[in-house]
Amino acid sequence: MSYTKIKGRTRAQESTNAIERMYITMRHLFNRGFYKPMGISGESLRESLLLLRPEIYGTIAEDKAELNGLTYVLERLPLGIEECRFINLTSDEGYKRSHFKPIVPPKRRRNCYRIDDEQMNIEITRGRSDIYDILTHLTFLFIESHKIAKRVMIGDNGRTTRDWAKLEAAVQKNKLTQAEREVALIHTGNILGRTFEEVLEAHGSFASKEKPEHFLHIIYWLGKLAIEEKLTDNKRSITFSPILRERLGHHIHGEIWANTIKKALKKHKLIHRPLHIISANMHSVMNTLYGFKALEKEFKGKDPMELFEALSKPENDLLRKKVKDFAHKNGMISIDDTSGTNIDIQIFDTALIDFGGTGFSVNSETSDNEKPVLFVMDYAFGEQAYETIDEFLKPYKEGKSNAVYLNVDSISIMGKAGILEGGKGDLMIPTAHIFEGTADNYPFKNELTKADFEGNGLLVFEGAMVSVLGTSLQNKDILKFFQESTWNVIGLEMEGVHYQKAIQSASRVRKSIREDVKVRYAYYASDNPLETGSTLASGGLGTTGVKPTYLITIKILEQILNS
Repeated sequence: MSYTKIKGRTRAQESTNAIERMYITMRHLFNRGFYKPMGISGESLRESLLLLRPEIYGTIAEDKAELNGLTYVLERLPLGIEECRFINLTSDEGYKRSHFKPIVPPKRRRNCYRIDDEQMNIEITRGRSDIYDILTHLTFLFIESHKIAKRVMIGDNGRTTRDWAKLEAAVQKNKLTQAEREVALIHTGNILGRTFEEVLEAHGSFASKEKPEHFLHIIYWLGKLAIEEKLTDNKRSITFSPILRERLGHHIHGEIWANTIKKALKKHKLIHRPLHIISANMHSVMNTLYGFKALEKEFKGKDPMELFEALSKPENDLLRKKVKDFAHKNGMISIDDTSGTNIDIQIFDTALIDFGGTGFSVNSETSDNEKPVLFVMDYAFGEQAYETIDEFLKPYKEGKSNAVYLNVDSISIMGKAGILEGGKGDLMIPTAHIFEGTADNYPFKNELTKADFEGNGLLVFEGAMVSVLGTSLQNKDILKFFQESTWNVIGLEMEGVHYQKAIQSASRVRKSIREDVKVRYAYYASDNPLETGSTLASGGLGTTGVKPTYLITIKILEQILNS
């Protein structure tokens, strides 16, 4: 074996150890109840993240600021968090009944509350994965803030550079002219170690009508709090509420969520019908079943993908409303989540759906009482997949009445994942899920195959998938090792292991659902973490995700309805 190979393996092993240390440290800090990210208690977390150097966090280990990573992180954290010295992670403790308005990050469904000028409370209702996600993002954010402080401080007496004085002056103005903004951006570029072009682009990505100079404010507040930490030792702190520490891991939100759905199934006399669970999104199944019927005039004779692309565009709210209204009148039941899981659901009674012209059909000889019911759940987040499906697959008990066992025929999981070969939008069909950092692996018979999707203009890969503890910890060296080893890994995601663990527990151990329950897994690539410029931090899929989403949806529905 060559020296390069040995060296590569060693780097992969170092990265694996760094991830393990991070998760052990985060569990320890959670049990402790509080820590200071930039103090001694946060040192292990910082060192592990700097050693790991995840692809999403780009230049975290260099002196210059990481702008793509900053955008990625702040889209997943509440607005204004850079101004807060105290961050409190809580359970659902009743803030919705207060005068505080929830702040929901654009790319993460979690309720956050700005308690005062210095404190942000973040509700954790989706399990440990949510905590890991937040803590890694905050660690990145605070490391970046200290880079800013290091570049603007002159000595230890509180003196700062001219660049910092100019940024501070710009932030204190109510409104900037274009000339003033560009001057401020030049000084900000010097502070961040980035070009004017780079900071101009970053400024545009953060700007909004309400906060046109948001980027400048973010950099200023990150630097300001880091400078104060260095001068006064008054460090930012993260705390975990006693109620959160007591409740975590007890499936409180998952149980409420599952019982709400079972009550709805019973109310609509669907609880004994053949049930097909689909974990996907809140649009693709609905649009596939009802889109052409609801929009017959607008899209008559058009290609189906044209319709689906139109429905995915933000400006087409009226078209989406038309489809949704039509669906509600023709067999679809929507249940918005109130449990705290942030997982909405849709139930489709196929006995009430007119399949004419859709390409799908239910056997006409099947009685209405035997026709399938589709239960579509929105995406879960990491370990939350186990909590929700594990609770849902338990028998339904209402009062002292006998337990009702659900007639679950199939469970289909569609999702986005990182791909190790190929590009955004390409497809992955798993044959097994491997749990990162453990010896756990879950092989299964996937009803979907590579052959089902070939010939559609997308690359299709079949093999094992790694379920990672957090997408924010993607590391090239580990992923290359998985790709080149005998594991035959084709991609990585966060939920597969947790879904399969719940399915196997219910079917083979608890015997609460049939042992031969059919499972389907298919993913489309949201990013390629092995390619520079193709990581999650490089931006979303846009319309690239439409084709793979609907190809997978159509194939799942064909297998359920046309079998």
